[in-house]
Order: sequence, then C-alpha cells, then structure tokens
Amino acid sequence: MSRSRPESLRSEDTEMFDLAPVSLWLEDYSALRALFERWRQAGVVDLRNYLYADRTRVSECSRCIKVLKVNRKTLSLFEAADLDQLVANLDSIFRDDMLDTHIEELVQLWDGNTQFVSNTVNYTLSGKRLDIQLSGTMLPGHERGWDRVLIAIEDVTARENARRGLVHNENYARGLFAHSPVSLWVEDFSTVKRLIDELRLRGIEDFRVFTDVHEEFVSRCMSEIRVLDVNARTLELFGAPDKETLLRNLADVFRDEMEPHFREQLIDLWDGKLFQQREVVNYALDGTKLNLLLQFSVLPGHEHNWSLVQVALTDITARKKAEAYLEYLGTHDVLTKLYNRSFYVDELNRLERKGPQPVTIIMADLNGLKAANDELGHAAGDAMLRRAGEVFSSLIDRPHCAARIGGDEFAVLMPATDAAAGEKMLEMLNDLIEINNQFYPDLPLSLSVGIATSRPGERLEAVVKRADLLMLQAKRDHYAGSEHDRRRVFPAAASAGH
Repeated sequence: MSRSRPESLRSEDTEMFDLAPVSLWLEDYSALRALFERWRQAGVVDLRNYLYADRTRVSECSRCIKVLKVNRKTLSLFEAADLDQLVANLDSIFRDDMLDTHIEELVQLWDGNTQFVSNTVNYTLSGKRLDIQLSGTMLPGHERGWDRVLIAIEDVTARENARRGLVHNENYARGLFAHSPVSLWVEDFSTVKRLIDELRLRGIEDFRVFTDVHEEFVSRCMSEIRVLDVNARTLELFGAPDKETLLRNLADVFRDEMEPHFREQLIDLWDGKLFQQREVVNYALDGTKLNLLLQFSVLPGHEHNWSLVQVALTDITARKKAEAYLEYLGTHDVLTKLYNRSFYVDELNRLERKGPQPVTIIMADLNGLKAANDELGHAAGDAMLRRAGEVFSSLIDRPHCAARIGGDEFAVLMPATDAAAGEKMLEMLNDLIEINNQFYPDLPLSLSVGIATSRPGERLEAVVKRADLLMLQAKRDHYAGSEHDRRRVFPAAASAGH
C-alpha cells in the first residue's frame, strides 16, 4: 500500500507555489550548514570578520546553496525563460552591491537564526538593477538540516527610486510621490516630539516602563499625529474615494494590532532612531485587513522638531498569505486537514521534554483503503481519508492533536490524559464513526485502533510502540474473518486494541 500523498495533491501544492504573487525560491542550505560546521571546528568565531578578510569565502558559501525550484513570478522578475537559465546565470543576478548584504544574511544564519532578512540589489538577466527586500525562512521540520529554505523576494525598486529622488530634485520627488506604486504619507510628528521631550524634562529615563504603566500616553501620541498629504496609491490601497474621506476615518484604519506596533515606533524614536522599518497591520475602510511593510523616516532638515515625516507602506498581504500557506503545508496534511508526520514528531518530542504527563496516545489505521482505491478508484480512497480527518478533527481540541502520519495511519496525542479519559475518547471516536457512516452507507468508515497511556518514567516512544502493537493486533483481528477480506470493500466494523 502506498503511503505517499496522491499525485493530484502534490500537483495542487506545486501550482499554489507557482502562482504565488511574490517571487519565491525553494533552496537547499544543507551544504552551507556543513561548511559552517567545518569552519567552527577550525576555530572560526567571528564569521563577519572571517568573510571580510577573504571575499572568496563568500563565494564558497554561495556555491553551497542549491536552488531547488522557483515560481513564475521569479522567472518573470529576473527575465529568465526557465529554472535552468536562471541557475546558469546566478552570477549575473547576484553581484556588485549584494556582497555586503549577503554577508549579513550569512551572519544571521551563523548566529542561529532560522529567519533572515535583508534589503539588497539584484540584477535581471538583461542587466536591469532591482532593489529588493529579501526574507528567508527555514520550513518547519527542516531547521536542523537546513535542506528546505523558502526565500521571498519583493521588488521595491520604485520605492527606493522615490527615496533617492527626494535628495536630488524636489519637483521630481513630488511627481514620484503622487504616482508612486507604494502608499506614501507625509505627516507632522512635532506634537509627539514635544510630548516626548516633556517626559525627559520630568526625569523619565525608561520609556518602555513608562508606557507599560501609562498606556494612555501611546493613544495620546497617536491622536496627535497630523497627516499632511497622501498619494493616489494610498487612496487605492485603503479604498478611500478621496483624501478627506480617508483622513476622517483614520480611527478605522489604525486600530487593534496597530497600537503595539506604534508603541515600538515611539520607543525607537525615544532612542533616537529617526529611520525605522517594521511590519504592521492596518485596515482598509471596508474592514479588509492589510499586512504592510512600514518605512518611517524623519526627513532631512526636520530632525530638530519632526515636523516633516515620510511614511511608506508596501502592501505585503499577498506575500504573507503565501508564506502562511507554505507554513501550513509544512505542518499539515492537505487532504485530511490534520497535522502531518513532521508536526507529530516535533510534538511528540516536545511532550517528552515538557509534558504534561500522563500522555495517552491513540494509533489508528484506516481499514479498507487499498480495497477502496483498487475497486472504486483513488477518489473514493481520498474521500475515506477526508472523512477520517473530519472524525479526528471533531474528536479532539487543543492541547490534544491528531495527525496523519502515513498513507492510512493516524495518531492522536493527548497530554494530561489518563487511561480512563483515554477510554472515553475511544468511545467518542466510535460514536463519531457511527454518525459519519450514517451519511455514507455505501462506503462505511472503519478504523483499527490501539491506545496506551504513559507510565511514570516511561519514554513516549515506548508508549507509541505499545499503542502501535495493539493497533496491529486489532487490524489482524479485523481481517481474521472471511467477511473482512483486504481485497474487498466491506461493511464497517470498528475494532480496537487496549
């Protein structure tokens, strides 16, 4: 019996990756990890200085990174016909201005981070310069081996051109402001600065502690910001017909999750950081949640009173959704909507370390899946698996979890659950199967189940083994009768081992 996911589902996952609206790269960093280990064993402590001392070492790191696949947006952005052409010309894409930021990415990985970010420059195959924002994330379950790293690249060339243009020509900058593809705000923070300066005069030294105690100060500062101007992209992004309508409804735009972000912004200002960058959440006038990259800058010449501030908002909602979907794929089985084996292994290890004990474990095997696939087709088998997922989802609540750990195998982890409570869960499982089968009399659902509860000092892998053996015995008992032939689709008969 095959335990791999159906080909159709793998195709759907690939299509979702391929159609993502941001440039996505799936890469293998395992060779880089091995290189780092060799350098550590050789006594390297400060990677940054080590790389700057000999730039050829940066190239050695780059050669260790293997590109596994990219999506259509990537090929379009870098003007490549296919993956082979892209990979063959990586030296033309990653060059010149990128060296220093690439070193910083490597240092972030060296320091133990599973995520890294940078603002850098790439080039298309025709030589066109691209200012990009890059973020990398090791997919869940691959943190140890570094063999699956997701890179998201956003083209922010227009925004950076706009920022550079402000320095050279005010009229040119005004045109870029009005027609920029990025949401731009010009704001007056002078009253905010006055309020902060008054706190310093009162002898306040720890601004974070002060805002912990006086939360109303953050709200007061938010209310004192004066918006001077916004561009057309801002009106489009927030769904406002005109600037006046947007400004009248700012309380609907900046709410909920925005206040903690704004508090951090105030703390940075207190610390003298007049240029800031962070991800925030705002809301369009119709209530739509917007994930945004905020860049805040007190404009040159206004550092003394903060009377002219530029805020650039880049809509990263699509990217965040793509990242969330890929993160979901890393921990879930798409067909059953249950957790996958990778999550199950991680959760089992977490419970081993932290508990709470006792832990009761159910191991279950779906009876008749092969027969359904052989006699009725894989669509029927998939339907049985989805129904099993529905049953397990209805059975458990957090902190319990259910996972599909193989083709027809499932596991339920129940921390702080003794044997008696586990038996009640089995009764509920049988009841749910019976209810489910009332809706599908032609193809009843049947599970062979084993259950075990941890004993004091017992390793959870031993509990899994006990539950698994009981499940296998229940499976043998289920097929012992002639009416339960593995090769035929048969009426349901729940069986359990205890």
